[in-house]
Amino acid sequence: MSKILLFIPAYNCEKQIVRVLDQLDKRIMRYITEVLVINNRSTDNTEQAALDYKNAHPDLPLKVLRNTENYGLGGSHKVAFEYAIKNGFDYAMVLHGDDQGNIADFLPVLKRGIHRYYDCVLGARFMRGSKLEGYSGFRTFGNVVYNFLFAAVVQQRIFDLGSGLNLYSVDMLKSRFYYRFPDNLTFNYCMVMALRYYNQTCRFVPISWREDDQVSNVKMGKQAVNVLKMLWEFFDNPSSIRGEYREKQIEDYTAEEIN
Repeated sequence: MSKILLFIPAYNCEKQIVRVLDQLDKRIMRYITEVLVINNRSTDNTEQAALDYKNAHPDLPLKVLRNTENYGLGGSHKVAFEYAIKNGFDYAMVLHGDDQGNIADFLPVLKRGIHRYYDCVLGARFMRGSKLEGYSGFRTFGNVVYNFLFAAVVQQRIFDLGSGLNLYSVDMLKSRFYYRFPDNLTFNYCMVMALRYYNQTCRFVPISWREDDQVSNVKMGKQAVNVLKMLWEFFDNPSSIRGEYREKQIEDYTAEEIN
């Protein structure tokens, strides 16, 4: 059976992290080898809540890591990807720690082995069969427009530019093509652009998504402008995807295990 790492990036989500970990029932864990909660230097009790859960569930193969510094969501992905590469995992799966996504939506993917035929399987909030709760019509419209723009540039259908439930083949990650991608929330946008440049195969699957007590870290106006700039640069020169996107260059993305 394939070795699958599930990593849960977490930042200031002490109210939600326990609910996320509660999603990891026997149906899911028959496919998951190890679970990493990656605390991105939270300023609340996220880390302690994860540790308490670990101690209360000793049968769950769970580790809690603390980033050496606040790397951002993209940086936490890089920590997890490196862990997956160095520890011989076949796949790295991400579930955001703010309890907006439901990992059970990927059960059909895991049961049918769909992930074995693609470089990545991406959860999609805006395709037929998806379910949105508490998500405004304005934001939905904006996402659909951006999906259309990206689809035109990468020349394949795009149903989501960055949901919190995705699965990647570690073989795809070993070249570390993503290392200079942004460490912030736009990391996944570059991952989508990379699909075309590196000829990666991808499948989107519908997922459910809800917003209730989560706190968004997205600065919508600034992010929208930055994303359009990145997309235009890629359209004008696809090899720009190999350039430096980070505001701060970090040599090694490191984290320590917390017990």
